Amino acid sequence: MVVLIPLAQGCEELEAVTVIDLLRRANIKVVTAGLDSDPVQGSRGTVLIPDTTLDEALQDDYDMVVLPGGLPGADHLDQDPRIHELLLKMAERDQYIAAICAAPKVLANVGLLNGKNATAYPGTLEKMTLQDVALKSDAVVKDGKIITSRGPGTAMDFALELIETLVGAESRSEVEAGLQRT
Repeated sequence: MVVLIPLAQGCEELEAVTVIDLLRRANIKVVTAGLDSDPVQGSRGTVLIPDTTLDEALQDDYDMVVLPGGLPGADHLDQDPRIHELLLKMAERDQYIAAICAAPKVLANVGLLNGKNATAYPGTLEKMTLQDVALKSDAVVKDGKIITSRGPGTAMDFALELIETLVGAESRSEVEAGLQRT
């Protein structure tokens, strides 16, 4: 299993790092990719060094793509045509797509939430004109191959759901036990 996590300037670092950390604890290969070659400064000032650039990362295939939220990070992801193309390619291949916080709006803007249940940071999707999207207040919503979550406070639940989705409930339980959540 290989997961791509694009990192944009102004991303929510708690969401990005929590997902990266927990997936790696589950022995899932994670590739972080900056939209360019610069270090990424998160929305709270933490500097993240991506593994590679998005252009380089797009040379490979992935089992899942995960979009961290935060502002203006989610806006930068949404304004990047490479991200839109990647999401549509993943959907066409029936692969997993996940987004948290403000990032589900990127999925909405390429039409991937149409006919789906989804969640996001409160107010993010509600102010958009969406076709047939059932908005939920759950911490994590999985509808087919689309997984969404609400924000920094739900990042751990989101990451654990991603682990269960990719490698099973036993791996999720092992990671969760190591976190002292159970």
